[in-house]
Amino acid sequence: MVDQVREIDDDRVLTSKTIIGEEGFIQGHFPGAPIVPGAMMQEMTTQAAGVLIAANYNPMAEFDTEDPFFNTYALGVLVKIKSARYRGFARPGQTLVIEATLIDHVDPVFDFVGKITVDDKQIMRNEFQLSNILSKKLQGTA
Repeated sequence: MVDQVREIDDDRVLTSKTIIGEEGFIQGHFPGAPIVPGAMMQEMTTQAAGVLIAANYNPMAEFDTEDPFFNTYALGVLVKIKSARYRGFARPGQTLVIEATLIDHVDPVFDFVGKITVDDKQIMRNEFQLSNILSKKLQGTA
């Protein structure tokens, strides 16, 4: 859900995603007027925040993006959506600019504010929590 990481620092990440119209989540949503579902916009902000966690708050000395069973932790698992407000639509052909800002961190929980803009107009804002969770717990083996 992230095509490009545009900027990243200690507490903020800026990414983008261009909607081409062939994505599975566009099909049938809505017939004759395709838009990006709100749940997918939530996922875009979550994944952008996950990039920040992986880059700056990874508790593991080694991390393998190809073999999730290698990793002790699953990074940036969504555990709470505090609020979400949608003020517009994203359509095929548009590039969404996704911003996630870390507002609080008490290990292993991260509080974020996310924003999505299209053509410099904010179409979504949310507040959510991510957590680093033991991979075995996520996999159901612990």
